[in-house]
Amino acid sequence: MLKTLTVWNFALLEHVQVEFGPGLNILTGETGAGKSILIDSLGAILGARMSSDFIRTGCEWLRVEAVFTLDDESLGLHELLMGQAIDDSEGTLIITRQITRNGRGVVLVNGCHVTAAVLRQIGAYLVDIHGQQANLALLRQENQLALLDAYDPDILEARAAYETAWQDWRQKKKDYAEKEQASREYAQRLDMLRWQDREIAEAKLQPGEDETLEAEIKKLSHAEKISDSVQEAYALLDTHTKDGIGVLAALAQVKKDIDEMARYDDGLGNLQKMVDEATISLQEAAYELRDYGEGLDFSPEKLDKLQSRMDVIYKLRKKYGATIADVLAHQEKVEAELSDIENYDDDMAALKKAIEAAFAKMKQAADVLTNRRQKAAAELSTAIASQLLALGMPQARFHIAVDEIGTPASEARYTATGQDDVAMYFSANPGETEKPLQKVASGGELSRIALAIKTVSASRDASVPSMVFDEIDTGIGGRTAQMVAERIALVAGYKQVLCITHLPQIACMADIHLYIAKTSDGDATATHIRPLAERERISEIARMASGADATTASLDNAREMLQHAREKKTQFRAERAKG
Repeated sequence: MLKTLTVWNFALLEHVQVEFGPGLNILTGETGAGKSILIDSLGAILGARMSSDFIRTGCEWLRVEAVFTLDDESLGLHELLMGQAIDDSEGTLIITRQITRNGRGVVLVNGCHVTAAVLRQIGAYLVDIHGQQANLALLRQENQLALLDAYDPDILEARAAYETAWQDWRQKKKDYAEKEQASREYAQRLDMLRWQDREIAEAKLQPGEDETLEAEIKKLSHAEKISDSVQEAYALLDTHTKDGIGVLAALAQVKKDIDEMARYDDGLGNLQKMVDEATISLQEAAYELRDYGEGLDFSPEKLDKLQSRMDVIYKLRKKYGATIADVLAHQEKVEAELSDIENYDDDMAALKKAIEAAFAKMKQAADVLTNRRQKAAAELSTAIASQLLALGMPQARFHIAVDEIGTPASEARYTATGQDDVAMYFSANPGETEKPLQKVASGGELSRIALAIKTVSASRDASVPSMVFDEIDTGIGGRTAQMVAERIALVAGYKQVLCITHLPQIACMADIHLYIAKTSDGDATATHIRPLAERERISEIARMASGADATTASLDNAREMLQHAREKKTQFRAERAKG
């Protein structure tokens, strides 16, 4: 809901701050005072196009700021804001838009910069401005379909089921077409896949084989150097060399000397133990070194064989992957693709059956959707026609037609929204054939038709919490004006409504009455907006009704109109409470 709107330097609005409340907010004032400018400034907050031409004369910038309170039903808006990293956890949305004389603009939403395109998306969740452009939007067929679908939750449920079935059918058709397209390349690809599979299979690779082979080749390639090192190390350990005795022989002499010393000193026991352990460890090392040397089997033929095997593996790794595991994984993919190609006919037959089943399911969902639309269209047509009668169009005929597209067997009839063409038909006068709304309705008729639709759908439509009626009273008066006023009040029972009017019948229905006045000070002109107290409301309604200075009779008439309006609103509240 719109809580406050603050405007700086917007045409005649030098600096105004307007506080709005729930229910019906009426704006009145003399012609040219700036009422439409205020709606234009609200439009700027909702993403309407802006230019520096709107900047007040003598100023370098204009700014508009609006504060909205959010409710728990604004799920779509919450998701949109989250996608833009905008925090709305406090239940408040502050939108600021500024433009400078050089045309540069800034848009902030809760302190975050957004584009005008994103602002328009956000604005669509906040306020529905019901003016000439909104009436023209009603003429578009896609909007007529959306209006009908939003009327009944059962339709939305059926539409969701249909859309799921339609997407599934479309995906299966896509899979079939892609597989059919790929089949034209199958002959050449089949030869390549079979050759790859055969090449890898003939190699008889074992997981980890390359690592084992590389280690063994490294060892055999240096077998001579290893053998020399073994012999030298073993000689140093166990035998005498030209430079002296071996390590074990020397250690045996050390052990003998320590044992002799221990005969005279009992404190050398630990030293004896250490020498004994060293002797045993070195003897075991000498045995292992000897066995390792005896086990060396250097064979040039074996090395050649291993290197040849490794060449095969290197070749396969270069083609199909960095390791044997990668090569084997590639082979699995090849075999899976071979299986798909070799089973092409069976797969295509299965896909065709799946498409037929998906089509049947989609057709059934489309029929359910059509039936619910036709039922809702009849109900909505009757309700709107009834409202048009009350709005001073007793001879008008209106109905919503739901026609199926093409023939049931034709795939072309099924679109993302179903199999239906939805159109609104209207005739204003007896004897005239009902024709599509866009061909026969005048601007004034469109306004009343749109109001009738809003009146019928307001209790069901929770998508936008606030509505603006601009120029809704153009060309009407008397009893029709009273009926328009009551319908706007009905809508205001479910939504916040802002309405600019010149009619006292509408103004007296206000929950909050705002007066817009224009003042001049020398060469400067400015517009001011203020809420009216009860006594001021009486005077304003009297002025609107009589068109002259208030008289006792006009004031009494204004009081009577306000009392009648209060009684009507009390009646509407009681009817809403009953459901």
